[in-house]
Amino acid sequence: MTSGPHSRSMPPQPLRLRLKPKGPVTGHVDGGWWPRSRDLAAEVPELATVLSVRLGPIERVAYALDAWDSPPRRVDVDGRRVRLEGFRSQDRDIVHLTGMGGQRVSLLVIPPDTSEAAGHDAMMTAAHRDNADTPASILRRAKSTRDSGRRLTSVNTARDAG
Repeated sequence: MTSGPHSRSMPPQPLRLRLKPKGPVTGHVDGGWWPRSRDLAAEVPELATVLSVRLGPIERVAYALDAWDSPPRRVDVDGRRVRLEGFRSQDRDIVHLTGMGGQRVSLLVIPPDTSEAAGHDAMMTAAHRDNADTPASILRRAKSTRDSGRRLTSVNTARDAG
């Protein structure tokens, strides 16, 4: 007797997202998001569902055209259409999600192939209350920290020490 391939249902992986606490807006981003792929149409529904708690229903997502595989113009999220708007001039390390009421969240996008340690560090740094670093510097620091074998433990060690 031969046996065919067995399909095993994998439990869904948790959304890798960290947001700054609610409060006065500071810095370039409101938190960090670490998608598992460059397929925006597959990644946005769960992200939009989670962020709708803070923003209300998500109306649109703005992204850098060269940072993602060819996404459609719209995606369904919880029975609603969400516009995906790609721009050539947008920072490839950021996505902006806008709710129906006009509130917006800007997220650092951590590349999917980032190591566990560097990805975690970048998310935590982006979500730190006082973080005002540029997206590129957050990613660069997380990568260099990973490359040197150390873990990033604060937003800015010199600032924290001073």
